[in-house]
Amino acid sequence: MKVTALPWFAALVLAGCVSQPLPPEEAEHRAAAVHLKEAGAKTTPAEQRAALYLASAAESYDLLDSPKSREAARVLYNKAATDLVLLLRSSENGALWNRPLTLTSGGTTWRLRYAAGNRSGTWEPGRFTSFTAASEVGLKTIESHNRQDGVGGALVGVRKMSPVEAFAPPIAGVTAPVTAVIDFKGRDATLTLVDPSEEPKARVKGSERTLDADFSAPLAYYPQRSEFWTGLMGALRVSHHMGTTGLYMLQPYDPDRIPLIFVHGLISTPQMWRNVINEVEKDPALRGRYQCWVFGYPTGNPPAYSALRFREELAKVRELYPNAKDYVLVGHSMGGLVSRMQATTLTRESWDVIGKDKAARFFSKVKKGDLIDRATAFEANPKVARLVFICTPHRGSEMALGSIGELGRRLIALPVDLTSVVTQTMGDSLSLVTGAPGRMPNSVTGLSPNNPALKVLDSEPMTAPYHTILGDRGKGDGALSSDGVVKYWSSHLTKAESEKVVPGPHGSCELPQTLEELRRILRLHLDKSGD
Repeated sequence: MKVTALPWFAALVLAGCVSQPLPPEEAEHRAAAVHLKEAGAKTTPAEQRAALYLASAAESYDLLDSPKSREAARVLYNKAATDLVLLLRSSENGALWNRPLTLTSGGTTWRLRYAAGNRSGTWEPGRFTSFTAASEVGLKTIESHNRQDGVGGALVGVRKMSPVEAFAPPIAGVTAPVTAVIDFKGRDATLTLVDPSEEPKARVKGSERTLDADFSAPLAYYPQRSEFWTGLMGALRVSHHMGTTGLYMLQPYDPDRIPLIFVHGLISTPQMWRNVINEVEKDPALRGRYQCWVFGYPTGNPPAYSALRFREELAKVRELYPNAKDYVLVGHSMGGLVSRMQATTLTRESWDVIGKDKAARFFSKVKKGDLIDRATAFEANPKVARLVFICTPHRGSEMALGSIGELGRRLIALPVDLTSVVTQTMGDSLSLVTGAPGRMPNSVTGLSPNNPALKVLDSEPMTAPYHTILGDRGKGDGALSSDGVVKYWSSHLTKAESEKVVPGPHGSCELPQTLEELRRILRLHLDKSGD
């Protein structure tokens, strides 16, 4: 019995990717595949290779509507577009990038121009410092591959500048999904870099076509470290990780998208959100409407101090991007408290709920504008439009009182400059607002149900609508139900716009029920905000 190769497989055979006899009916792809294979020869001059990639793309382009050949043509076209971008951006220190080129190979001359970017779904070619083929990015840390099949070269665009730009992840830079498409008019070629999250389709060869795109690869591109180990060290050895504090944009800033900011909890890092962000990006109703940012911080610090640093980062955003859309904050565990303090106003009078005498004694030693004043009295950020709390201990966690909490309190080492400022300023008065006599406050004391600061925070209203997602392991009922770390009585908020109890532990962020509820809330926000 004769075995006929699938068209896409035949294309790979012709391109030299696999070894297999080629059926006669696939011969029409031969020229495109041969040119593609020849273009891969690294000993050939870069401009000649680019001409060969264009020849392969043009020959495949002509077959995109062929009933018999369209799939093989698509595979070859996509490969040629991908490799052409990689070649031009990396060759001769970028000298071939983003300028008109005249390219010749085998007696055929091509004229290539780059399409300018605009705010309706195409990238400016100069926006990125490098590219990686999406197919080359490992996805081990991504649970669900979020991609779509179509036309064009699926790439990860990377922008990594020196010095590091504001809000850019310092190691990898800012990444984005990019799809490269090439249109032809005779020997004139136009290369366009499309943002598939904004425009899932593009006009290629006179027709609107779904783009080939990978939305998971830009997330997976970031270096993966041991999340637990890094988070643990960030909690225990805070001074070694203070430089990691910051607000990081995972995508190029877009004034037309709503900033969706994720804040992690104790013994964690921003990496914990990668699959959550991937699931948000999977929803066509949300993709292209939100831009995902993360706030990272060493979690051994007191929540009030981390919240102060978060406020400072958001103030920098407002200064740099005054017309940015209002934010949606998503906080897990202690990250929920850090987020809540962005949408709450605390005055010195707010602290009277712990006793007027205690509050007066405490603030008698606090100077207006110093670190302690800024961490304990502040105004809500009017740019915060909505909050989502996931397993957040608004009234503390009893775990902070037990042997595990005691161990954590003893092991956490705060930066010397921070402890010296606090102890020299406050002395014994500090315990009036921390509930921890004789101890420097840290994240564990901050999460204790005995911490007066939680009572103060809980007494003041939030200035934006909020939602709660709670975990329940099924080992208790009502107020005694728990996610294993936070009990219902602590995570429940009476005035929340919605409350969703999911059947899971404290780390329930990636549960299907949690993800669906988060997507529902984000769609609701789009409807109510009019964005």
